[in-house]
Amino acid sequence: MRSVPAGRDFGAAGPLPARPKRAPVQTGLDVLRAQGFAPLKGKRVGLVTNHTGRARDGAAAIDLLSDVPGVKLVALFSPEHGIRGILDAKVPSQVDERTGLPINSLYGETQRPTAAMLEGLDAIVIDLQDIGARFYTYTTTTAYVMEEAAKAKLPVFLLDRPNPVNGWQIEGPALDKESTGFTGYFPAMPIRHGMTLGEMAKLFNGENKIGADLTVVPMKNWRRDDWYDDTTLPWINPSPNMRNMNEAALYTGIGAIEGTNVSVGRGTDTPFEHVGAPWIDGVQLADVLNARGVAGVRFYPVRFTPLSSKYANQECQGVFIIVTERAALRPVRVGLEIASAISRLYPAQYQLDLAARLFGSRDTLARIRTGDDPAEIAASWGAAEARWRLLRSKYLLYP
Repeated sequence: MRSVPAGRDFGAAGPLPARPKRAPVQTGLDVLRAQGFAPLKGKRVGLVTNHTGRARDGAAAIDLLSDVPGVKLVALFSPEHGIRGILDAKVPSQVDERTGLPINSLYGETQRPTAAMLEGLDAIVIDLQDIGARFYTYTTTTAYVMEEAAKAKLPVFLLDRPNPVNGWQIEGPALDKESTGFTGYFPAMPIRHGMTLGEMAKLFNGENKIGADLTVVPMKNWRRDDWYDDTTLPWINPSPNMRNMNEAALYTGIGAIEGTNVSVGRGTDTPFEHVGAPWIDGVQLADVLNARGVAGVRFYPVRFTPLSSKYANQECQGVFIIVTERAALRPVRVGLEIASAISRLYPAQYQLDLAARLFGSRDTLARIRTGDDPAEIAASWGAAEARWRLLRSKYLLYP
């Protein structure tokens, strides 16, 4: 594992040291563009993308492929949140206003491209920005597209992008086989997987024997210890409630418990940076969590009223999470500590079982229920994390 450079943390005091001069990170789209889109020449192409599919200079993948001589962009495919990334509900199929192309929803009546959607295509291109969490649905959409493309004997070109929360830190319990589904495609994957979408596509294709004719167009100049802000690529919200690097850093832990009956800040200006409910005493919860001395974070009590989503228009009390040292942060451990504290303080109100789908580990939830020390629970993930590290090693593309 690489060590994370010192002084690059959210909470570092004083001026940050100068960054060493590096060549700019180029995404898979940038690389393919520099090649003149040569692998796609003469093909009728379907593009799986959304608002995150942009080149370094801001040019959209849809526009670039529409304008390439010798390439015929004939269909678009939209994941969760829609082609523009603004929907928090089922996504309808529609027509793209600029190009007039059909937009086939993969988060509506079907989560897979149908034979009719794929008819007349010669290739599928995927360009999506992942967030580094097992339950982020763009991962499963990619896998389902590969499965259907393999059946239709269509080649798949995946344009790779950074893992925003770096590509070496791995954390969390393995996904139970019983919990696999749209928010967890691959059993044995921990919550924080430490891979790019291109690397995961290679792993899925190899380990699940999908049989897709897969070409990953790798990035240039990305390193495994890079966080997104190291790349100097412009931040684009991958989904409506993923608005900054602080939220991305916390998401693998806070997102893991959002299925329970607490608000994680959806409907506020700072989703995934605070947790609460009308029945929580925020001062009490903050005191308990700070007493735990969890590395990389501090908690302070807050009151907030979500305007939508869970507890809409109800005042909640809870905690706001400050990342004090990103290098030390273990976000899944943070989510575990919060769930454990709420379970101990409010056993009659807290519906911990609702975390099963996203946390993905029945053993972890059972140990929370019985009051085991969260540090011991997190340590028990070590064997699964090590197995994942070994499994993924043959699919890694970057140093």
